[in-house]
Amino acid sequence: MQLHQPRLAEMVASLLRDRILRGELKDGDALPAQDELLREFEVSKPSLREALGILEAEGLITVQRGNRGGAIVHVPDAAGAAYMIGLVMQFRGVPYSDLGDALKQLEPVCVALCAAREDRATEVLPHLKLIHEQTLAAVDDEVEFTRVTRRFHEALVQLCGNQTLILVAGALESLWSSQEQAWAAEALEAGDFPDVARRETGIRAHERIMQLIERGDAERLEAFARVHLANTMRYASTPGPVAMVSSRRLKGRVS
Repeated sequence: MQLHQPRLAEMVASLLRDRILRGELKDGDALPAQDELLREFEVSKPSLREALGILEAEGLITVQRGNRGGAIVHVPDAAGAAYMIGLVMQFRGVPYSDLGDALKQLEPVCVALCAAREDRATEVLPHLKLIHEQTLAAVDDEVEFTRVTRRFHEALVQLCGNQTLILVAGALESLWSSQEQAWAAEALEAGDFPDVARRETGIRAHERIMQLIERGDAERLEAFARVHLANTMRYASTPGPVAMVSSRRLKGRVS
């Protein structure tokens, strides 16, 4: 049975994709020249172009056209996942309240996992304490305070130790953080930003979270984190749908 061009293209794309995912091709590497790929896979130029088009649509390569053309490899990363999730949410008109509700369920689980880590004293708490020091220094700078306190919450996810939660919950955290930064700027301009006393309440809550992590009290910590999130996320909640932010901004947030 003769294989049609699309089927050949999918096979070539699959082989090249596997090389990227196995790490044989690194981020920023150039794919071999077209003539070399044609000789290796023994396919026609249209089939090879289709294969490269598949990989480009997946975000795994960028095809540079022209006399100095070629294909540059991009390894998949968390920022790309967050960007795609955001696009789907925007397309479906998912409201920020829905995003917030998801985080209120997922983040406390991540926080509890931080407390359950046996190496929390060396691999979790030092990172949180550093961010907390930055929070204390930014208490009089409303927008910077918002940015740093969100970093604390993002770190609780990134340090939980479960790679799936880090990817999924981390993507949602990055989307919420972008929304909260926009809210902070608008609230400051409108004179509606929470006063210093409320900011200090949030600081004390973060100190309590670190204390419970240090003790390894995962059960109490998860319950406390749910209450803390409910108290803090109401400020930045908006009735509108999730709005997508640039992939460059997300790349700086998600690791």
